[in-house]
Amino acid sequence: MVDIKEIAKLSGVSISTVSNVLNGRKNVSATTRERILKICKEQNYHPNIMGKNLKAGKTNTIVFNFSDFDRSFYLKIIEGISDQLNDSGYDLIICTHKSAENLMKSNFSSGAISLDVKMSDEFFITLSKRKFPIVLMDRLIDNPFISSVVVDNYPVMYELVQVLVNRGFKKFGYIGGWKNTLDNKERFSGFLDCLTNNNIPFESKYYFDGNYHEESGYQAVIQLLVSGTLPEVLVCANDDMALGAIQALKEKNIKIPEDISITGFDDSNIAEVAGLTTVTIPYYENGSMAAKRIIELIEGKQLEAPYKIRAKIKWRNSVR
Repeated sequence: MVDIKEIAKLSGVSISTVSNVLNGRKNVSATTRERILKICKEQNYHPNIMGKNLKAGKTNTIVFNFSDFDRSFYLKIIEGISDQLNDSGYDLIICTHKSAENLMKSNFSSGAISLDVKMSDEFFITLSKRKFPIVLMDRLIDNPFISSVVVDNYPVMYELVQVLVNRGFKKFGYIGGWKNTLDNKERFSGFLDCLTNNNIPFESKYYFDGNYHEESGYQAVIQLLVSGTLPEVLVCANDDMALGAIQALKEKNIKIPEDISITGFDDSNIAEVAGLTTVTIPYYENGSMAAKRIIELIEGKQLEAPYKIRAKIKWRNSVR
């Protein structure tokens, strides 16, 4: 098994830099942090910080687990969580699915923040029976020991589609994300409700399942082109799929926005470079609020309603 020395060597950094990343400290650049976390995942490395902290009698550690290293906005969320926890005297451990379960089920941590579609509702409900504080960033569960900080997807997607309708678009396509996620359900509901309320029919042949990665957006457009007809505008449930769709369209010499307009959701750094119309989410504030809520739960406060993060549209030149 690899140790922290090997991770440091593979990453081309010092052991202390690896330690800072694993402990959620903010004194490491985003690029370096992403590289180290990726190498940890590739090497299946999980730091043995649990034994050290249990021996020292520490109980002020918060676990943050997430499911996908490929999506850059996680770094902004981690920064927001880390800053808030550091200011409040808490430590942060960042991990993924299996290691997160072990950390949450032990006495190692005081609470957990989760953004991981792979973890079941039943697991979190079981944890809550031990009065273990949890903040979820991807779903809603009605439980006194579980709070949620989620993006308010529906109204901003409705607003986006309404503006497209006002601009004269009548033929819409949609690329969705993971079907069972709250984000995907709310974004598609906002999209479809707006069309329905404007008496614009949506043809099921223009709906494509994706998984929030570029390749699924690329493949959706390949399927779309087989039909021989294009919608006037293609609404995508996130930026990565929109960027994959743009790549496929450009390879077929289909011009954006002259031949087809396209929108995303997330406002990643690449989206700005690509000129993609999208929805901006304040991910740093998202993470900071999740950290505030976990601290409030630990302190015994009752948090009945979920906290919904407001988002706004960023119009760029991918829409005519």
